[in-house]
This record gives sequence, structure tokens and C-alpha cells, in this order.
Amino acid sequence: MLSFGRLCWLFCSLSFILFSQCIYAKDLKNSCNTCKQITDNFGKEFNRTKKQNFGGGNTAWEERALSKYETSEIRLVEILENLCESSSFDCNHMVEEHEGHFETWWFKRQTKHPDLYKWFCIETINVCCPKGNFGPDCNACMGGSEKPCHGNGICDGDGTRGGDGRCSCDRGYKGEFCLDCIDGYFNELKNDTFSLCSECHASCKTCTGSTNEDCDECKTGWEENDEGKCLDVNECSNDPSPCKEDEYCLNTDGSFSCTVCDKVCSRCTGAGPDKCLSCATGYQDTEGTCTDVNECEQSDAVCPEDNQECVNNIGSYACICASGYVEQEGVCVQVPEPGAVESDVSWFSWLMPYFTSGHDQAKLNEEEPKTETHSGEHEDL
Repeated sequence: MLSFGRLCWLFCSLSFILFSQCIYAKDLKNSCNTCKQITDNFGKEFNRTKKQNFGGGNTAWEERALSKYETSEIRLVEILENLCESSSFDCNHMVEEHEGHFETWWFKRQTKHPDLYKWFCIETINVCCPKGNFGPDCNACMGGSEKPCHGNGICDGDGTRGGDGRCSCDRGYKGEFCLDCIDGYFNELKNDTFSLCSECHASCKTCTGSTNEDCDECKTGWEENDEGKCLDVNECSNDPSPCKEDEYCLNTDGSFSCTVCDKVCSRCTGAGPDKCLSCATGYQDTEGTCTDVNECEQSDAVCPEDNQECVNNIGSYACICASGYVEQEGVCVQVPEPGAVESDVSWFSWLMPYFTSGHDQAKLNEEEPKTETHSGEHEDL
């Protein structure tokens, strides 16, 4: 029997091997992508330099003496210098590592192997595979290299030396070969090598056709009627309503939504002040529409305190001190007229509560000079 420590060692070893394989497979895919980028850029630079020459004063003499620019090493060097961005380490490293192969192709293989990508990436440095193949040995993808995944998915590692060849199916398809349909789709056409999955009607969870009569099972929010059709359930007709008291219900195909009523409504059947079942506090029903109540015009005074005035607001009201009065300790008191003040001292004393705290007022009172009265006879000195 294996000890716990031995089991942990085996688990860690297997985890490391699997992780290393994932990294290796990823590197293989990246290497192929880098190689393809290089050969694509080579083609662009090849076309860009087609009409160029040595750039000297006597081009005809230079081409007779130094060979034609079209097949010259100078042109090859110009092309190689522009294959990679300066910041791309992988690209520059691959070009430097295989510069000799580019020279071989340029001078010896170009005529016989005009497809640089195939000659360089697939057959020479072995980092890519032909389309529809994958892995170190370039095996055919699931469904065959001509039509990987039967045309209904993507083969893992397609065209690279990495991947495992398994299919990632397109929407609507499932299975190892992407020939089966997922729920919500049905096989319109199918044989051993071809499958066409089409979407069911919106009401069907599974189906055999495209209409609501072809449902094997209805989706949630739909129900089957006596004729075998899946029809929408109107959740808004339920009693009680599925929405809160201050919300109205809006039915949709296979579902519903709840929306808050207009602020003038406490309950409603739809959007707007004319869809209220009852009005919110501060509003009243006026010919079927909830409108603001002007509390200030009611027969019973809503501002009972002396010297107050009522100010109407939308859906409410406020009580404020009348003109010539200010609020002092919760009571509206009259503002003295400047001419009626006996002295500057009394005027200052009246305003003092607005500028001093209770503590400061007490301190001022303590500092006021006190007058003492003494009884007794006047004594001459």
C-alpha cells in the first residue's frame, strides 16, 4: 500500500506533466502563428520591392555587373529586415535562427517551391501542419482534413503542431463530430457526414420542426393548449399580481417584467398618471388622472402656528414664517423695526441669539457690570 507521502508525490508529478504538456502545446500553436506571420510579411515585402533597383546612378551597369536586383542578396536582406516589429521577440528570434533557410529558398528553392509558408513552416522547420491537420505528426482532424468537425466546429490545433484535434462545436451543434443538435435546435438534414441544425420556435425547449406545433416540450413561460401548440403564459393576469403593489406588470413572450408606477400613483395598471388605480399621498383623482392636492387651499388650516404661511409643493406642502417674521426656537417671532429699537444695545441684544451659542451668551451675561445699591445715611467725609 502506498504511503500518503508517496501518493502526494505521484499527484504532484502527474500535475506537473499535464501542466508541461499544456504549455508545450500552447508553444507549438504560437510557433506556427509566428511562422505564418513571418511568411505573410515576406510576401508583402516581396511585392513592395518588386519595382525597386540597386538605387545607384547606373542601374543597367550595376545589374550587368552585380546580377539582377530582383534575385539579389541585397533585396533579400531588405525584405528580412522588415519582417518583424522590433518589440516582437518570437518573430525576430525565428528569423535570426532560420536565416539560412531563407537564403536557401531565395537562391535555390523559390522556383520549385513558390509557396514559402508550406516549404518553410510545414516542411522545413516543422512548426505548422496543412489545414485540417493537427499535432506533431499532422494527423487529420475529427471529421477529416477536408472538412474538420464536418464543417460545424473548430478543430483544436488545426494547422499547427499542437492541439488534440477535438472539436469545439458551433452554436446549435454538439457531439464528438458536431453532428447532433443541442436543445432548442432540430436536425433539418442529417447523414453520416453532414448535419444541419436549425433553431426551434421560441416556445419550444425541444422540437422536431420550426413551428410551435412541433415542440416536444414547452419552455418555462409557455404552456401547451388543447391543439398541441405551445402558447405564451400571461403571468400578468394572475391574481395576485407577480409584481409589488407600487409596480405594474408587463407581459412578454415566455416571461414578464415589473416596472415602478408613476410617483403620483400608489397602485397602477401602466405608465403615467392616468393609469393609477389609486393616488399616492398628496395627490387626488381628477377626472381619471392623479393631480397634486393644494393643501394650502383647504378649509382647515394646515399650518396652525401663529404667524405662519402655507407654501404648496408637488405632492406636499411646507409651513414657513410670514413676511416680517423669523423662526426662533421653533416659533415665528417678529423682526423689530430699526426705528423702534430704543438703543443700539437693545438691538444688539435682540440679534445676539443668532450670532452666539448658549455658552457664549452665558459668558457675556457674567461679564456685564453689576450695580450694587446700599442703604444708609450719607456720611460726610
